[in-house]
Amino acid sequence: MTKRFANLALSYAVIAMIFGVFYREFTKFSHFTEQTNLAFLHTHYFVLGMFFFLVLMLVEKSLYFSDRNTGKLLIVYQVGLNITGLGFLLRGLTQVWGTELSRGMDASISGIAGIGHILTGVCIILLLLKIRKRAA
Repeated sequence: MTKRFANLALSYAVIAMIFGVFYREFTKFSHFTEQTNLAFLHTHYFVLGMFFFLVLMLVEKSLYFSDRNTGKLLIVYQVGLNITGLGFLLRGLTQVWGTELSRGMDASISGIAGIGHILTGVCIILLLLKIRKRAA
């Protein structure tokens, strides 16, 4: 499982860097100088992707907390992280393009990011409970 965590950390580091470059170049190309949610993609994928899986790798190495359900939990975590990323991407693109959103569309984009945050948050809590159980 530690190798899997290391591979996931590497994958999310690459994704974070791609989104960082995309954010910089897309806003520069669009002559956009205000704040945009595209900036959150870079940091979310670094922290909730790369750093998260690096920490899990270290904890797994010392506590061996993984069991047969850990893989399923990590899949849900990654789905939540990427749904959150999709929400940030949609919001950021509409901000840069200056798209006027209806109230329903605005709420839908917020809802997408919210669902992703909920899935990610629940999985973090469940993983921490697994780790705490193993550490005791």
